[in-house]
Amino acid sequence: MPQNTPASEHPIDPFSAELVEGLARVVAVEGNRVWLEPEQTTSCGGCAASGLCGAKGIGTAANRLEMRRFQLVNEAQLVVGERVVIGVDGRALLKASGTAYALPLVIMLIAGAVAQHIAQSDGVTMAAMVTGLALGLLATRGIARWLSTRGQLAPRFLRRADAEESCKIS
Repeated sequence: MPQNTPASEHPIDPFSAELVEGLARVVAVEGNRVWLEPEQTTSCGGCAASGLCGAKGIGTAANRLEMRRFQLVNEAQLVVGERVVIGVDGRALLKASGTAYALPLVIMLIAGAVAQHIAQSDGVTMAAMVTGLALGLLATRGIARWLSTRGQLAPRFLRRADAEESCKIS
């Protein structure tokens, strides 16, 4: 069967790393390291009380953003106040979310099913499920450390952001 469709200039490689981009603002420079704070997405700042969110109370947007600060090597000579685009490997995000959410639940459900099959007791099944959840959370912690030491979860500086630039997947 002949194909009349021309080949794309940029063929899609299903195994290539897709970067998930995000915007961040430089909040501090310490030697050759720079501290970045992710920018709020469009979901925040649209309400009538958005001007009050700057107060650093428990659970406020300013408090949550401060807790999400991260460091990068300052190879681009960034200065405080600059907006930058950072990228994280999309596959690494899938690995991290699967590790954080799916793994503990799967281990918990397997432990509960095995306990129910062997003991036929709701109390034993519940205890096994709690134990399975705890083991799953410990496994998650170990895998997250392993991914982090390999540098798979680390964001990378991509470029300086334009004034009107917003987040996208490239």
